[in-house]
Formats: sequence, structure tokens, C-alpha cells
Amino acid sequence: MQYEVENKYRVAELAGLAAQLRELGAEFHGEVEQVDVYFSHPVRDFAATDEALRIRRIGETNLVTYKGPKIHEKTKTRHEIELPLASGAGLVEDYGVLLEALGFGRVAEVKKRRRPGRLQWNECSVELALDKVVGLGDFVELEIVADQDRLQLAQSVVVELAGCLELHHPERRSYLEMLLAERPR
Repeated sequence: MQYEVENKYRVAELAGLAAQLRELGAEFHGEVEQVDVYFSHPVRDFAATDEALRIRRIGETNLVTYKGPKIHEKTKTRHEIELPLASGAGLVEDYGVLLEALGFGRVAEVKKRRRPGRLQWNECSVELALDKVVGLGDFVELEIVADQDRLQLAQSVVVELAGCLELHHPERRSYLEMLLAERPR
């Protein structure tokens, strides 16, 4: 079983943080646009169970992702299943129609510009994401995908790297949760 070990931090300025990460050996790739469409389950309240189901579009690439409940208090560690779907920018809408026909509901869409990167840190490959999220602002995500045997190491590495970068107060909510909290009631 694979786990996603992640912490996300709101940042005032991404360029300085990118420079700091490069000094530590990080390599960044080109910026991409990601559009995530989230769905509710027909009989289970994902907000109450701390789960998520989304379809993500990155250019022509489409992925479906299930995220299980958080299982660690200092990091957002959770079981994650991510599978590729057929390619094509318009297919996200088609998959959404399929899920809605099965009783799932469309909750919200999260749009962001992401600058992905990678850093080797204390025996782990840390995935980096410098995000500009529409309606929320700028964030950095530190993430390691680990199996059960390396789970504790991954959790400690994410916390240690954040400390080295002087990142405090991780945001445990997802971008979806933050956007929903911003909506007028």
C-alpha cells in the first residue's frame, strides 16, 4: 500500500523559496496548469470521512485519484490511489458526466499553476510543488510517496525539511476545503 506524506504551507513569495530550495539541490521543471474536479459520494459524506475523489487534468493528461483519511497528526499522511485515464482535454467533462450518472455529485473545481520540482533529502526523494491557486494564493507542498516500511522516515523527513526552510504552521486542509470555506453560506 502506498501512502502520500505531505505538508502544505502558505507562502508570501514563491521566488525566494524556490531559490532557497535550489541552494539545497532542488531541480524544478516547467510550470503546468492543473484543474481538479472534486466529487461527492452518493451515500458517504467525504467531508465527514476525510476522503476525496477527484479527476485531475494536466494539459492532455487525465488522472482519477482517491485519497483516504489522514492518519498522522504532524503531516497529511493518507492512503492514495491514482490511476491514469484516457488523454484529452475534453475527457474530464465526459468522466464527470459518467460519475454523475452513477450518483456522484460535482462539488467544486480547483485551478492552479504548479511549478513541480524534486529534492533529494535524507534518503528520500521529496516532490516539491510551488502552487498559485486561483482564489487562495501561493503555497508550497512537500510530498513523499512511501510504502509502510518507509512511512515513519518519510513523515520525519517532511517535517525536518519544513523546519530547515523555516516553514511553520502546515495547512492540513486541502485546497478544496479552503475554497469551500471561502464560499458565502
